Order: sequence, then structure tokens, then C-alpha cells
Amino acid sequence: MLKVKVNDIDLEIEEGLTVLQACEQAGAEIPRFCYHEKLSIAGNCRMCLVEMEKSPKPIASCAMPAFDGMKIKTNTPLVEKARKGVMEFLLANHPLDCPVCDQGGECDLQDQSMFYGIDKSRFKENKREVPEKYMGPLIKTQMTRCIHCTRCIRFAQEIAGIDEIGAIGRGEDMQITTYLEKTMESELSANVVDLCPVGALTSKPYVFEARPWELKKTESIDVMDAIGSNIRVDTYGWEVKRILPRINENINEEWISDKTRYACDGLKNQRIDTPLIKTNNTYEKIEWNNAFNKIFEKIKSTPSNKIAGLTGDLTNMETLFIVKEFFNKIIKSKNLDCRSENIYVNTNDRKNYIFNTPLNRIEESDLIILVGANPRFEATILNLKIRQSYIKNKTEIYSFGDVGELTYPYKIIKNKTDIIREIIEDKHDLSLAIKNSKKPIIILGQSLLKIKSSKYVFNEIKKYLKKNNKINEDWQSLNVLSNNASTVGSYDLDINNSENFDSTVLSKIQNNEFDIIFLFGQDNLKFKKKNEFVVYIGSHGDNGAEIADLILPGSAYTEQDGYYTNLEGKIQKAYRASYPPGEAKEDWKIINELSSFIKGKNLFINKKDLDESMLQYLKLKKTKKFNDILDNQFQSEDILVDHFDYYYSNVIARASLTMTQCRNEKLKLNKTGTEG
Repeated sequence: MLKVKVNDIDLEIEEGLTVLQACEQAGAEIPRFCYHEKLSIAGNCRMCLVEMEKSPKPIASCAMPAFDGMKIKTNTPLVEKARKGVMEFLLANHPLDCPVCDQGGECDLQDQSMFYGIDKSRFKENKREVPEKYMGPLIKTQMTRCIHCTRCIRFAQEIAGIDEIGAIGRGEDMQITTYLEKTMESELSANVVDLCPVGALTSKPYVFEARPWELKKTESIDVMDAIGSNIRVDTYGWEVKRILPRINENINEEWISDKTRYACDGLKNQRIDTPLIKTNNTYEKIEWNNAFNKIFEKIKSTPSNKIAGLTGDLTNMETLFIVKEFFNKIIKSKNLDCRSENIYVNTNDRKNYIFNTPLNRIEESDLIILVGANPRFEATILNLKIRQSYIKNKTEIYSFGDVGELTYPYKIIKNKTDIIREIIEDKHDLSLAIKNSKKPIIILGQSLLKIKSSKYVFNEIKKYLKKNNKINEDWQSLNVLSNNASTVGSYDLDINNSENFDSTVLSKIQNNEFDIIFLFGQDNLKFKKKNEFVVYIGSHGDNGAEIADLILPGSAYTEQDGYYTNLEGKIQKAYRASYPPGEAKEDWKIINELSSFIKGKNLFINKKDLDESMLQYLKLKKTKKFNDILDNQFQSEDILVDHFDYYYSNVIARASLTMTQCRNEKLKLNKTGTEG
């Protein structure tokens, strides 16, 4: 520990901290533009100047390491004069367009100039002008405002892992730009909007939409993937105007993916706002009671074993639980599942279907193996964590098959199940690498769990890791990468019918064995419909609504309180930021009212009763011991990673104009790259 003095306050700090960090520990506020906790130190804005004893001039506190016996002053006339001088230089070329700038109200330069700015400038020269740069459909540029803090450059290189932004020119001619002025390719690109301390980089879809003080801010959880990123939803009336990240160092730190941030315009498009019934191949409006009556008549005349249900990928846990109760107590059917594809899952042990290595410990790993997974598109924040592990430890990363650019180097292994058998029989080079590694991570993607020998592969890998003590109390090396926000919560609530592909609800649906099918926000089902009566309960007119005979309008994730369990098994609550449009209702209310219509009694008194019952179910749920007996034989197969349509992965994203623009840009870039 080092002993330093800041503003006459004695302080003990850890070795390796900078003067700026020491000052903050002492409670002194240091202005800064270029410094950021997650980025490397640049030291080029000079706003963080402080006075150090025996130093003839102020020092840049962000770049100066603290040493024992150091004495710092942060509030002297010399410091104030120096900061005012720096601010005068920064404002010399800055345009006077605060009233029309989208950063207004949350601009660092605006805030600091209130303390250190002056009401007139001594510069007589004309302000410089910088032409705008094209950075794609997400980022709007106004580069005349740029103060060359280089945060965006460092983010692209260090965090996103794609060198897309740099500086050209020198001195007054210096400009920040993307090379070749093309769309930024990173799925994390829009985080530069949050990082920009001025209005040089702003959100293109949000341009001139609202001011920060006009918006209602609600803390919530992202559902675009299974990570469970912490977000803030900003609404103006009913409409969601923007989504920003919330800091959670254990999950997403302070970053979110572009899809998380910008798919929110899909919340207002293609919405279902009234009950609809199909008559002569056209949909007509119907009253709620008439819709419930139609369902009641169908259920009454249909055996319970001929009724099935599938839950969706964005469904919250309260809805999942009430649907389960609805099928158990009202319909008395066990034909309920959450899988729209035949995916192997063993729910006897929770560790069989979650990502067991905590996200905040991935960077401790010294070996990472990807099996049937593409984390860049399936879980962008996870990919960021793997990159951090590579940067920190030079972690060796292997992938079964070439999955494209992942923002870090990796070695490609032949994508055959035979290689897995060689590894577990100690006949492959990776066997030794796994044994010698202290903290290996094996990531099994959903593509692997779809193959015929998925049960054999999963069980044998787990057994091999246990045998070599890579699954223990301190470190869990076996991880399943889920793609959807509701996957782990569904398994926790036992909404899965069978682990054998031939006897799942999905297989029976595809064989047309049911008369009534309920789709609870399920829009990814692929089957040839015959005479089934399909009831769709959801928010958007997408794939599920297209095949439905009766449509009941539900709510999106921003329009209802709901719990979600992320891929590592952490349960988090998303809070209601808006309200359902038209006659639409919260999903749990629809099921509750339907139960009341059929049986004359609600399943739950209110939302609180539902929440308590669900949490009690999770608390009392008994986990069984894992069964190592294999009844699925090995087959030699290819392990192919499915094409993951990143920008169209769910109903909200598919309804988003911004995501469509991003997808078109990506296709254009891929086409250009192929032709080149």
C-alpha cells in the first residue's frame, strides 16, 4: 500500500493506481474527457491537470502513476487557471450549436464548461470545419464538434476488437474517421455514442427525437439474447425512444450490443392490438369474451392429450409459470414445451443447461474450446469477455470448424464428432491441453445439441471433465450457450416434455398429432399445418400469427414486469416501462382470464400471488443426481454451426426498421468482400 496526501487528506492506496484514481478515492472530483476506466490511458485532453508538490507545472493526473509520499492539490488557483486554459483551447473550434445538438443535457463538455468555461474567447481565427463521416445506419457524425479525445478509437481497438476507427492528419488537420468511410462492422459499435464526451458521435435513429429531461427512465433487462444485459429504457408517452446500458460489472459491465440498443423501434411496428379470428382466410376483429368462448368450446370438445403448447423465446418467467399451471390444472395436458427445434437437454441437474463459468471470471481462463458455437452473434457480450481473456492471458482458443471472424485469433479443429471421441479417449493433442490447463472453458452451442449423437457427446464430455477434476467447487468448465432470453428460465420451471427427439412435443406437432396448439409468443415454429386449431398469444404479427386461427394480443417485454434468468442462471427482474397498445393485455392476465372463463376461477389472485408462487416453486424444486448411463450411441457426424441471422433473431428485431438497415448493410459488405 502507498501513502499519499490529497488536499491535505492522508490516504492509503493500492500500488499501481494513477493520481486521478487516488484523487477520486479521496473524494475529489477530477474533470476529464479522454480518460475512461475501461480504456487504455491516452492523456491527450489535459483537462485532469492537478498540482503536485515540487512540480514546476501541473501534471496530467490520468497518466501519472501515484507514488509513496506524493502530495497532490486539486483545488488551487494554479489548477483552476490551467483547466480554464485547456477549456478555452477545446472551445476554440467547437461550434455553438448546443440548442440543436442531440447530446444537449447529457454532454460532458457542456457540464465542464459551466465550471471552467469563460464567456468570451481570445481567439480571432475562424473556427475550423470538418466534413461528416459515414459510419453506417447507427452512428450520426458531426465531426466539427470532435475534441480528439480518441475514446472511440481505443474502444474499437481494445474492446470491440475491430480496428475500424483511426485518426488522419496532424495538428489542426487531424480528423477521426473510419478507414474507407464504411459502416462499422462490430456488433458493439454504438457504444462509441455513450463514450463520446461531446456531440461528435450521436445516435442516428434517435436524432432530434427527444431531450433527456423529457423521457421517463426505467431500469430493465435485455431480452435480445441470453446474456441478460442490464439496460435502461427511456420512454416518451407509450413509445420507447431509446435503450441505454446500465452498469453491472458481473454481466455486461457498461456495454450493450447494437441489437439491444436499436431494435426498440420494432416495439411499435407490426403490433397486434386487438383479438383477431381467421374467417375465410382473412382476419376479423373479435371481442375478448367471444375469443375466450371460442377457445373454451374447442377445449371442451377435444381430448386433453390432443392439446399442445409451445412457449416463446422472449417470454418472461411469470408467463411461463402460469402457462404451466394452465396446462396442468385447466387443460390437464403434459404436452407443453419451450423448444421450437429438437435440442437435447437434461434437466436433472441445473448445471447441465446453464453457462456454469461466471461471466465475470471468463478472463481467468487459460483455455477456451468452442463446440458448435459462434459467440460473436449468439451472445455478443460473451464474445467480448472471451476477447478480454485473450488480451489479458493470451488464452489459447480453439473452435470446431471455422466460424468466421470472432475479434480474437483461434485455432480451427476438424468439426467432426470423431474428434470429440478422440479427446475423451486421450488420443488427441487437446486432451493434454485440457489436462494441463488450470481453468479451461468448454462452450457447447445449440448447434451441437441438435445433432443425433448430442446426448452421447454432452454426457461423455461432462464425464471426461469430471474425471480430470475440471468440474469442481472452484471452477466449472462445462458451459452450455443458450441463444434465447427465456431458455434457462423455461428449463428451471420444467417446461420441457422429453429429452428424446422422437417423442418431443415438437416432433408430434410436426407429425400433426394434435388438434389444438397454443403458441405463447412462439414465432419460430416450422411445421406444415393441416387441420389444427392454432391459438397465438403474442405481441407482433410475425410467423406465429401467420399460422394462427385465433390471435390474442399480448405485451412486449417493456410493457410488463417480468423475471428473466440469464444463461449463467442469474434471475433478474425487468420493470414495466410502457403499456400495451390498444386492447392488448399483459400475457399473464390473458391466461388468468382464460382460466377464469373456462373454470370460473382465476389461477392466481394477482401478480404478487403469481410471483410468490413462481419463486416458491423455484426454491422448492428438487434437483436429481446426474445419471451417467448412456442410451444414445455415438455417431460420426459433422458439427456445423447454424447460420444465425443476428439482426433478425426475434420478432422485435424483425419488426425493426433499424435492424433491417443494419442487415442490408451487412449483406452489402459481405457481397463486396466476396467479390473483392
